[in-house]
Amino acid sequence: MKPLLPLLMLLVATAATAAPPPGHPSPAQAMDLLMPDKAPAASELPNQGRVVSSMDANEFTYIEVERNGAIEWIAAPKMAVKPGSTLRYEEGSVMNNFYSKLLKRSFESVMFVGHVAVVAP
Repeated sequence: MKPLLPLLMLLVATAATAAPPPGHPSPAQAMDLLMPDKAPAASELPNQGRVVSSMDANEFTYIEVERNGAIEWIAAPKMAVKPGSTLRYEEGSVMNNFYSKLLKRSFESVMFVGHVAVVAP
């Protein structure tokens, strides 16, 4: 067993310092791909609607949006929006029968999103 120990140590040391294969992202690049720091461009956000109303609650802005003839609520990081503005926003996590203690009201459905862009007044 002793003669194999130096070989095993050499293999472990080589594996720990080996570079990724050509074309493979580094660990830092992979993290940037998975968790980008910058917000996506408005054109990259799949949903579009017109603001009907909004209200702030702590770090969120709840926005009533008319999209494709239907009304829906989204909750986004706190932001300024005006009725009549056009928004683009990402898909998010939908919560049904959501009660906001701060607003003291229930929402039949609200989609929590991370990225919203105002595209027109």
